[in-house]
Amino acid sequence: MTRDDLTLVLGEGGKTGSRVARLLTGRGLPVRIGSRSGGVPFDWADPATWAPALEGARAVYIAYYTDLAAPGAPEVIGAFAELAVAPGARCLVLPSGRDEPEAEACERAVARSGAGWTVLRASWLARTFSEGYLLEPVLAGEVVLPAFEVGEPFMDAADIAAVTGLLTYLFTTVLDGRGAHLGDGVQQVLGRPARDFTTYAHDTAATGIWTDKTIDRGAA
Repeated sequence: MTRDDLTLVLGEGGKTGSRVARLLTGRGLPVRIGSRSGGVPFDWADPATWAPALEGARAVYIAYYTDLAAPGAPEVIGAFAELAVAPGARCLVLPSGRDEPEAEACERAVARSGAGWTVLRASWLARTFSEGYLLEPVLAGEVVLPAFEVGEPFMDAADIAAVTGLLTYLFTTVLDGRGAHLGDGVQQVLGRPARDFTTYAHDTAATGIWTDKTIDRGAA
């Protein structure tokens, strides 16, 4: 990979894809956004859009638009990965989940493509409390999930994006305690500890998002 090589970032509107795109752009690296509204449209549900979006890309950040546990996800991701390699993609990065058999099937599909590949196995995202479906319960004062009392680490999306920038230049089944252990992937790659949930909560609270009553809750 050189500084002139193009990176295709899928899921730019998501919690990690948007940050990956900003980090790469900030480093002066060429980035193409893969989205239905992009300059070169990309739609997971329309395979005809895949090849044009992949043209010239040497690296691809593969954020799947629903979930890696969705039915048929390994087949779709596998077909995309094979198509990506054909025109010259040499590096595929897949954000994945920890200890999830369905996600592991998607990982194997990427590995079979023949390209160099990296899997980012992350726990739940802390920013779900401020950017996702848990914002409404937070504003209401109570977050209740249909799960037993188990430990589960939450990770900052900014750390995942930072790891990706350097590497490239549900509740009842998964949330059962298997992911309660902590990993040291961020420490190994970035040379510093991962931002913990306390830091995330403090920084996010300072923005006022949890106290601003004018927020459009329907957009959450």
